[in-house]
Amino acid sequence: MRDGSLRAGDINAFLDVSARSTASVPLASAAAACGSPSPADDHIDRPLDFNELLVRNPAATFAVRISGESMRDRGLLPGDVAVVDRARSPVSGCIVLGLVGGEFTIKTYRLRAEGVVLEAANPDFPDIAIDEASAFEVWGVVTGIVRTF
Repeated sequence: MRDGSLRAGDINAFLDVSARSTASVPLASAAAACGSPSPADDHIDRPLDFNELLVRNPAATFAVRISGESMRDRGLLPGDVAVVDRARSPVSGCIVLGLVGGEFTIKTYRLRAEGVVLEAANPDFPDIAIDEASAFEVWGVVTGIVRTF
């Protein structure tokens, strides 16, 4: 790794999300308001399985820790763990883990008339225009993030 960025050879940096074990927690049926308080409801709907929530294609899913601030305005922050699904094909507007010039980057995938653009979600970082000469590969679609605090 150089300056916190992943290179193609840094495969050990990817976190294995294979279902070694499962963990579930009770999931309340009522949503918690982030605005005005709502009446408490102690009804538990069903256990929430984090594998079921985060992993649709176990054989094609892995996780990678996020570094840098380029995607902060889309809610991806340094230290977050991005869940990446290699079985999903990118569509314009989705967030992808891409390999550009031998280094990994997470950006918004945008398909335009002139080609693919990897958009940053922070005005301090430039977008990356991909052309036929670019060494570019989509490694997977980011399907979620995990954040602890």
